[in-house]
Amino acid sequence: MTDALSPAPTLAFNELVELLQQIFVRHGVAASVARCLAENCATAEQDGAHSHGVFRIPGYLSTLASGWVDGQASPRVEDVAAGFVRVDAAGGFAQPALAAARELLVAKAREAGIAILAIRNSHHFAALWPDVEPFARQGLVALSVVNSMTCVVPHGARQPLFGTNPIAFAAPCAGGDPVVFDMATSAMAHGDVQIAAREGRPVPPGTGVDRHGEPTTDPKAILDGGALLPFGEHKGSALSMMVELLSAALTGGHFSFEFDWSQHPGARTPWTGQLLIVIDPDKGSGQSFAVRCRELVERMQGVGLTRLSGDRRYRNRAHAQVSGIAIASEELAQLRALALA
Repeated sequence: MTDALSPAPTLAFNELVELLQQIFVRHGVAASVARCLAENCATAEQDGAHSHGVFRIPGYLSTLASGWVDGQASPRVEDVAAGFVRVDAAGGFAQPALAAARELLVAKAREAGIAILAIRNSHHFAALWPDVEPFARQGLVALSVVNSMTCVVPHGARQPLFGTNPIAFAAPCAGGDPVVFDMATSAMAHGDVQIAAREGRPVPPGTGVDRHGEPTTDPKAILDGGALLPFGEHKGSALSMMVELLSAALTGGHFSFEFDWSQHPGARTPWTGQLLIVIDPDKGSGQSFAVRCRELVERMQGVGLTRLSGDRRYRNRAHAQVSGIAIASEELAQLRALALA
């Protein structure tokens, strides 16, 4: 019998990617798509964002089994203007659509100074910062928005309408890792509410309401017919509306309220849209943007800020690269079983 106090087993990043890729392929996903999804999940797990790591695997598989998403989809890239790229994800996942358009998007941003990628007909079920951080590591500034399934009540309304609708931003910073943030416009990410429910702990006041519209700190009540609230009341609600317009209306994707998965029991992934804006920053002032970013970071630290957005993820990543990614024994056994099922 395993000692309850024994440390969780660890996997190297590439080992976790290979295991997750095997799972996806085993459950009907094309090899290239499986690799893309596996790297995304492993990155989240490595960086300590457990609500978007291996925790998501059952949701992915349930969605695939339901027939709601096409794991074999081939995204179609459309070069439509000097600074504009469109991708039809063909009912597949958003990350492979981004991967298919990345080279063209970067080339356009370098040439024109700015370029937009509009992804439609896509499913996004993951963290958003892995979509933007790689651009910053190429010296570019990136901003992305994606909408999700209806689960957030607009401020002042009575029923849910918006998704959690995250916004992610990444910028190069001289002498260090990029400045990156990824935030839901809801008071809490939906995955974090699910984890709180699984662990039996309350969520902070102001996170959501129950099925009767009453404020609650019980995550199960939020998930069982209730809804999340936007952060910052009308401010978060306005940003969530902006995300709906940019990621759905502008791209040709679905609003959070426009798709119906009722005929696909087990479906979990929202079928919406995603927008990315990529900027070559040195075409702005002609100065080194990354150096200017470092100046701002140092001034922020100088006034007492001890942690920047992304710092915790970078610390977790550095630790995992040395010590491996810890996966609970039971969870690892389940993953290995899924790779064979």
